[in-house]
Amino acid sequence: MDFTQYWQATDFLAKSLFFILLTLSVATWVVGILRLIQSRKLAKTVAQQLTDNIRGEQTQLTNLPTEQQKTITEQHLLQQINRYRFDSEKGLSVLGTTAAIAPFIGLFGTVWGIFHALHRIGETGQAGLGQVAAPVGEALIMTGLGLAVAIPAVILYNLAVRFNRKALHIANDTAHSLLSDVLTRQTQNIH
Repeated sequence: MDFTQYWQATDFLAKSLFFILLTLSVATWVVGILRLIQSRKLAKTVAQQLTDNIRGEQTQLTNLPTEQQKTITEQHLLQQINRYRFDSEKGLSVLGTTAAIAPFIGLFGTVWGIFHALHRIGETGQAGLGQVAAPVGEALIMTGLGLAVAIPAVILYNLAVRFNRKALHIANDTAHSLLSDVLTRQTQNIH
């Protein structure tokens, strides 16, 4: 059975499910690849961005007492890291949702197809292998499509989360180092 025969044999609901899965697949690949590129870029640039940002802030804080400088610097670092975290999570909900629902959409398509196969058997009264194999095979295609959409979504989601963790780990390490530098400089200025 080729695709045109399959397409002609399906009803509106099965075609709709096919287009939903196709849309989710395209969205998964586009969002997933963009997310991976952005997360890798963030991991490479986050340390320098934080450093440049804090160095710019430090010139404005030199006249404040050490404790205030420390507090303001900590708050600024936390704010920047939270922005990085927010930016790094963009698109992950698309990947996670697709990974979670695509198998169920495919399964629903399979159940719908099997229902139609059984309905045809009931109408004709014939339940031979020839009458059952093609409709059930058509129905199982939807399960395969659901899995074909979900598996890349899971892989891309996990890769993006891993890259994001690396970027945030670098950001936190850099923040601790920058805060330590601020305190060290203040201690040196006092003595």
